[in-house]
Amino acid sequence: MKAKLFDYIDRDNFIFNLSGLTKLVCFICMTFSVMFSYDIRYILFVALLSIIFFRMSGVQFRQIKLMLIYVAIFLLMNFLLTFLFSPKYGTEIYGTTHEIFRLTSRYVVTQEQLLYQVTKLTKYASVVPLGMIFLLTTNPSEFAASLSRVGCNYKGAYAVSLTLRYFPDMIRDYQDIALAQQSRGLDLSKKEKLGVRVKNVMNICVPLIFSTLDRIELITNAMDLRGFGKYKKRTWYVAKKLRKSDWFSMLFGALVLAGSLAMSFVVNGSRFWNPFVA
Repeated sequence: MKAKLFDYIDRDNFIFNLSGLTKLVCFICMTFSVMFSYDIRYILFVALLSIIFFRMSGVQFRQIKLMLIYVAIFLLMNFLLTFLFSPKYGTEIYGTTHEIFRLTSRYVVTQEQLLYQVTKLTKYASVVPLGMIFLLTTNPSEFAASLSRVGCNYKGAYAVSLTLRYFPDMIRDYQDIALAQQSRGLDLSKKEKLGVRVKNVMNICVPLIFSTLDRIELITNAMDLRGFGKYKKRTWYVAKKLRKSDWFSMLFGALVLAGSLAMSFVVNGSRFWNPFVA
């Protein structure tokens, strides 16, 4: 089946067969392990794991292409702005200065600053595959059922399910409205000036907002007609029991988190790995 942007398409592989709760626990553990540590060695290890898991999931590149472009732009802007506003923060963290070259008296590129910024960029980049795996391999209904099983209020779980389902619908609405506007002569290509293109995009966003409000009203009326919220509990049509693979995966996620804490408090003595001190 040809996958579309942010579509959930069921596949028969190890990642897809895991419970939604399992994937949430592993996502939280691995994300926290990366965000807590500033040891680029361990961050690269987790990044490698996330790439391996992404390949195992079988998610197609076309499903995440647009998101990767936005993430790349964000990472580049973050890298430049960090150096612009805090060009000496790396030297303050590591306590040494190894100059590479000098731009001005304020903006001096040092090994310490470069290590800090590359580590920070790698932290963010390593989380992206994990988020994509969770978003694109989790059945929203099954995930809501998993949350309900661990004590989450079913209303909140159902809200999470609707949110996960709405992402691909919103993307499809945007594409449909954009095609309709372009057939009427709206130009979004690079031929137009940036200001005109921004204005044309706003002409797409306004109908998208109104279609979103209509969809919310439709869903609300449908839930009211079905008596949603009348009882304290509900049954779930799509529910998956935790299997050995789920427990093994959650244990693995906990070990990754424990490894990050061990590297920080036992090996390095702090969150930062300092290669500049002998």
